[in-house]
Amino acid sequence: MKERPLAIDLFTGLHGWGLGLVKEGWRVIGFDLEDMCTQFRQQRSEHIQLVIQDVLSVHGSQFKSARLIVASPPCQEYSYMAMPWTIAKAKAAAIRADQTGAELERLNALFNACFRIQREACEAAGHHIPLIVENVRGAIPWVGRARGSFGSFMLWGDVPALMPAPVNARKVPGFRFDGSGKSFQSASVEGVKVGGDWFSDPASLSAFGSKSSKRKFASAMIAKIPEPLSRFIGRTFR
Repeated sequence: MKERPLAIDLFTGLHGWGLGLVKEGWRVIGFDLEDMCTQFRQQRSEHIQLVIQDVLSVHGSQFKSARLIVASPPCQEYSYMAMPWTIAKAKAAAIRADQTGAELERLNALFNACFRIQREACEAAGHHIPLIVENVRGAIPWVGRARGSFGSFMLWGDVPALMPAPVNARKVPGFRFDGSGKSFQSASVEGVKVGGDWFSDPASLSAFGSKSSKRKFASAMIAKIPEPLSRFIGRTFR
């Protein structure tokens, strides 16, 4: 473990970043509010350590020995406001109309926390520690232009100038469950947010409540970083 360089994975979820990084020789410490792997019976590598902690409470100085920070802050609100629904447009308009900037600050709090943590880590280390932040295309109007992409996975931060081309950069619409609550059926395509987006399919919204375990698992699978992307970033910074 000590021979492997350390990567920090913020909002780790199902360890999409971590699993690929481990295969490229990294050890990973992931931070999140809950243990999704145990909850959904997903395997966690022995080289991934999970810390249950609110990322907003994390101070980057504790990561001075890290050589890479990756992050995938929640994207649901950005995705929702990108939808062509009257209520979604009204929500976006209200944030833009807030002249105090408080609503925009609230919206971007988790995204901005990633860069705060990087700054604190770099200051403590005395050198630059690269950061890659992933989110959806719908975040761009609120946080600024992405530095790169891997299909529908938008990337900010220290994104390599040359990124690999995904096999298919198109989002796959809709969700399919096998009824067991344990299996998520969809094509596994590089660069695609697997299963599309909950907010793009009203039928999915009505079929599964916001607190449904199926919906939560589907959302986690959609957000999971594809292995070709995480392994490429791992090789680049290794």
